[in-house]
Amino acid sequence: MRSRPKKKTNRRSTASSVQGRVSHWGKTDVGLKREVNEDFFLADANLNLYIVADGMGGHAGGDTASRMAVETIREKISQAKDSDGLFIRGAVLNESPAILKVLDEAVRTASAAIFEASQSNPELEGMGTTTTLMLTHGKRAYVAHVGDSRLYQFKNSIFSQVTEDHSLVNEQIKAGFITPEEALHSRFRNIITRSVGFESQVTADTFSFAMKSGDVFLLCSDGLNGMVSDEKMGKTLRRGKLSTVPTRLVAAANQNGGDDNITVLVIQYGKTAKKDRRNSSARAGGARRSSKKRK
Repeated sequence: MRSRPKKKTNRRSTASSVQGRVSHWGKTDVGLKREVNEDFFLADANLNLYIVADGMGGHAGGDTASRMAVETIREKISQAKDSDGLFIRGAVLNESPAILKVLDEAVRTASAAIFEASQSNPELEGMGTTTTLMLTHGKRAYVAHVGDSRLYQFKNSIFSQVTEDHSLVNEQIKAGFITPEEALHSRFRNIITRSVGFESQVTADTFSFAMKSGDVFLLCSDGLNGMVSDEKMGKTLRRGKLSTVPTRLVAAANQNGGDDNITVLVIQYGKTAKKDRRNSSARAGGARRSSKKRK
């Protein structure tokens, strides 16, 4: 892992946006020990599409990979939404295999594009990115996930992780070699076993689930969950306004060391919030992260 000089600012956030029954608030921050921010996130109220990507591969590569992943996926899903018969009424209640297929194909397309770019430019060689996305359609959430960025759910006062990390330490935990507590301090905790773009082909975990009014979701890069415990994240969601959660969690990660770039995206289903006229479509990028190792 490459060490970088401390940098002070480079902090960006998006305003909240509401469309129909979904609200969101997001923030990305370079952290305290990275020179640049290689994270990139999207909150598109028109598509009801929310993505966090955490780039790897050094200064130029990590930024390029995360941005390409988000932009490629957004374009593919936008094209699919314009097609007749895909986002049908029935899919708002029951799982649509067609939508899951579109998400999988969008991630595969992004991986191929990133890999091709890395092969044609020596400065970008070896780049890749995590990608975790949630697409809401009616009362269903559709998810595609690669890497160790995370999706959490806050439901009935219970905060729980929805996605499963594609990481070496998670494999060790499942095999019984280490405990979750030991994983927090493992020297292998930054090694991921699956990423978008490191190879031309990748398989995303795709699934869907029903949402209920009041459900809250949190998408984040590991710059948050690596610095802030799940217990602390849950307590932060329980207290104060949801609109302030990203700022409060970024501050908590930096207070605990700010070792990596930090991206936090909070999504609420079923309740309305006052629309912020400054930015109704929220897309943000520019985060960067030092290169992540992989198998």
